[in-house]
Amino acid sequence: MAGTTRLEAGGSDGEYTQDGTTDLHGNPILRSKRGGWRACAFVVVYEVFERMAYYGISSNLVLYLTTELHQGTVLSANNVTNWVGTIWMTPVIGAYIADAHLGRYRTFMVASIIYLLGMILLTMAVSLPSLKPAKCGLGTADPNCDHKATSVQLGVFFLALYILAVGTGGTKPNISTIGADQFDEHEPRERKQKLSFFNWWMFSIFFGTLFANTVLVYIQDKIGWTVGYALPTAGLAVSIAVFSAGTPFYRHKPTSESSFAKMAGVIVAAVRKCRVPAPVDPRGLHEHDPNQYEKKKTSPLPHTPNFRVLSKAAVKIEGGRSASRWSLSTVTQVEETKQMLKMLPVLLITFVPSAMLAQINTLFVKQGTTLERRLHHFEIPPASLQGFVTISMLVSVVLYDRLFVPFMRRLTKNPRGISLLQRMGVGLVFHIVIMVIASVTERHRLRVAMENGIFESKGTTVPLSIFVLLPQFVLMGVADAFLEVAKIEFFYDQAPEGMKSLGTSYSMTSLGIGNFLSSFLLSTVSRVTRRHGQGGWIQNNLNASRLDHYYAFFAVLNCANLFVFFAVCRMYVYNAEVTHVVDGGGGEKQRPEVAMQQPATVGAVEVHP
Repeated sequence: MAGTTRLEAGGSDGEYTQDGTTDLHGNPILRSKRGGWRACAFVVVYEVFERMAYYGISSNLVLYLTTELHQGTVLSANNVTNWVGTIWMTPVIGAYIADAHLGRYRTFMVASIIYLLGMILLTMAVSLPSLKPAKCGLGTADPNCDHKATSVQLGVFFLALYILAVGTGGTKPNISTIGADQFDEHEPRERKQKLSFFNWWMFSIFFGTLFANTVLVYIQDKIGWTVGYALPTAGLAVSIAVFSAGTPFYRHKPTSESSFAKMAGVIVAAVRKCRVPAPVDPRGLHEHDPNQYEKKKTSPLPHTPNFRVLSKAAVKIEGGRSASRWSLSTVTQVEETKQMLKMLPVLLITFVPSAMLAQINTLFVKQGTTLERRLHHFEIPPASLQGFVTISMLVSVVLYDRLFVPFMRRLTKNPRGISLLQRMGVGLVFHIVIMVIASVTERHRLRVAMENGIFESKGTTVPLSIFVLLPQFVLMGVADAFLEVAKIEFFYDQAPEGMKSLGTSYSMTSLGIGNFLSSFLLSTVSRVTRRHGQGGWIQNNLNASRLDHYYAFFAVLNCANLFVFFAVCRMYVYNAEVTHVVDGGGGEKQRPEVAMQQPATVGAVEVHP
């Protein structure tokens, strides 16, 4: 090898990885010495403990804010959704830093330390008496409580939460791709192993989430917040140590140009040449020599007539200045930008269902605190019902893959059974059904409370089993199996090869903005209904609130969103066929929809359980 490149000893050229992976110093590596399952085992162990840590905090956070910091229903719910929204938005920044500057491993290591520091500070905030207000009232926040949290106590607690959010911004988008990088797609055996890796990857996510939603929330409910937060903090510390121990075995992908920079270059060049006429023949537009793409093992994209204004970025100006990123783009760069922009209407449609997901660990949990939770001698923590979302989603994904897809494939001749947008549409219908059921269930709860003369929800229990809420939790998992999984695959599948990371970040953006939308809707509805009613639809006293009206409003909002989705689907044109198409067997091709890609990178964004 030329220059300072150093080959690992002990192998011929054929034994070195062919996918561009190197060691941390950029040297070619032997396939037998790095990567594979030996490296991925460390990654999977980390993810189990990290999911325990995150969901151990988020699942029960609304109850800590109300019972310990004495915040009201609207304020506590909004604080949760704003924090979760930030959790899902920061990975976009983390992915950019990793891809364009530090690389995935270094970004992950720095971010994991920040994550751990946030968890340590959070554990201190719930443990030290000076960092939390004195207890008062019975059960949740007492309306007459004078012991409100001070500015310092709130500041320390929320500083810890948002330090944690910064940390997850660097770990969440990189840990799964680090795992995927351990398998060489150019080697048939490792390409098959990558499928097995993501099965175990999803299992680690589900296991960690389920443990947090059952065991950890029970510990927080019955033993105390100190132990309930210290355990996931200790687990995270151990998992970082385990991941670090695997450093000698990891393969690393080199940094590359940011997708944001590519798109910005196209847009700026198109704006600068908006008055320049485009050539009639698209072959007159600027494009690299095919040999450059062959060396990178990629393919150029053909010109398409949509978004014609962007095509001007590839117009060559005779006698102009020397070309730069901001004045001239290739046809492939223009087409990549077009493909990312045409997905934006679909992304906008996903904000409303993402806002529905935010109800799982806020208002749904608050409802559970008012109901009968005793099962023989065991008291069920309200947040533990979130475990049924995880279980029902896992079961639904298996049934969808093993039964529904083969059945529909015979009818539609589509390799996926139904298209990705159709699968998302089914999930949107489920969200309407969920909110109708939630509204009816809440009306029933209010009626039982009134019949028993229970007008105050603080410190009282409505004689109705908490399992009356089970249908809305279970159906939310079923909806996720359709909508959330299809959303991840759609944004990955329809993104160009050079912008797959940005495509998967669309899914994270959807969840982040959905949580912020939930905060906005809750605050707005609370304010508007207070102005025109007795006390508003959402009050600290749930027995005096009208959450049934609020859920009915969500059902109507989901219906409107579904009609807009239908309009978007009619206009959307799938990308032309790309590489790695899987033969669905028989029949003529459908509209130019891409068959399922290699699932490895699809798994780079976790499904929200």
